[in-house]
Amino acid sequence: MTTSVRHLPGWAKAVAALVLVLAVLFAGIRLAVLPGIKDLFGTETHDRSGPALLKSIQDMSRYDAASGNFQVVVDLEKDARFLPDAIRGTRTLYVGAGTVDAYVDLGQVGEKDVTVNADRTSAALRLPHARLGRPALDPDHSYAVSKQRGLLDRLGDLFSDNPNSEQAVQKLAVRHIGDAARSSGLTGRAETNTTDMLQGLLHSLGFREVRVSYRTGG
Repeated sequence: MTTSVRHLPGWAKAVAALVLVLAVLFAGIRLAVLPGIKDLFGTETHDRSGPALLKSIQDMSRYDAASGNFQVVVDLEKDARFLPDAIRGTRTLYVGAGTVDAYVDLGQVGEKDVTVNADRTSAALRLPHARLGRPALDPDHSYAVSKQRGLLDRLGDLFSDNPNSEQAVQKLAVRHIGDAARSSGLTGRAETNTTDMLQGLLHSLGFREVRVSYRTGG
């Protein structure tokens, strides 16, 4: 006499349910690895971000006179004392691309810095020296080439809120780009361009002689 399914003991039903769940999961994994078949447990991405809020507005009085494009390869390695790299340690190879602007702050030019002769044919201007803006990393052209992590680091990533964070190498890339900008002569180019711009503008207004100089030490 065949035993009815509804009369199976509780433990048998639990085992049968577990076997069914495992069979479904196994089938899903097999479908996922087969080419041309959509992942059974495919994920969808939804952007539920709120609207961007305007926090403040600043009036800009600076003239952006030059911009430099930079690229740096960051090789960041972190080792643990007394442990091999295969157990504890990370090494990231990262290509960082970014820009740095050089500007002259025309808002610092006062009445004493501008001299015009009586017939308005000659003008002399004294400006502050050009300065560098903050380096801006370009996320579309910056990327990690390789990441090597020890076993303990991989296990730690399982419990991390942001296991693939590249914040450390990004900060290092920004610092190197800033250092490169300071030694690139970008501020000198910005001052040349600012001088050319002001001379061209004042010449178009009827001034025949225009002298532009930069303050000593500032």
